[in-house]
Amino acid sequence: MARKPNYDFERRERERLKAIKVAEKAEAKRAARERARLEEGGEAAAGDADPASDKAS
Repeated sequence: MARKPNYDFERRERERLKAIKVAEKAEAKRAARERARLEEGGEAAAGDADPASDKAS
């Protein structure tokens, strides 16, 4: 016998997983922007220490 579908739960799970994926993508984009900003500003102000500390984190 087949199980009774729980559409509400399945929809909430899909939305939860989608929200996690969107948040991870937004965090990656934010980190990339910050990294680019540091590289752009760091070259003009001798930023050799900044990228090294960024890699260590």
